[in-house]
Amino acid sequence: MQPIPLGTQGSFSLVVIPDHLANRFKDATLPAVLATPVMIMVMENAALNAIKPYLGAGESALGTRVDVRHLAATPVGRRVTGEAEVTKVDGRRIEFTIRAREGNEEIGIGTHERMVIDLAKFSERMKTKFA
Repeated sequence: MQPIPLGTQGSFSLVVIPDHLANRFKDATLPAVLATPVMIMVMENAALNAIKPYLGAGESALGTRVDVRHLAATPVGRRVTGEAEVTKVDGRRIEFTIRAREGNEEIGIGTHERMVIDLAKFSERMKTKFA
């Protein structure tokens, strides 16, 4: 892993489809709006995109913590954009501020943490776990 500068930013966007809605993704009794877990995925992908250029061959970064507030509902057909900014780097642990927007409206805010991993070592650990 190369040094990751504080303030490094990334983004990720998707257009909300029916499979992203709370009433399909979670439970039919919920309204037809963007499900919180999908919003979190958008935010996490933004964080990963921020640091990808700094990862070495055979490295990735797994999410280890998420703390978010879902502030506004989003219907199908709207574009949601996640934004992430690196706020702290402590060895392999990277912290971010994250937000999600639909147009000019902020629909989610929070913090996120990812841990840089060696994929080969991780794969070996998983083999023993699933053996």
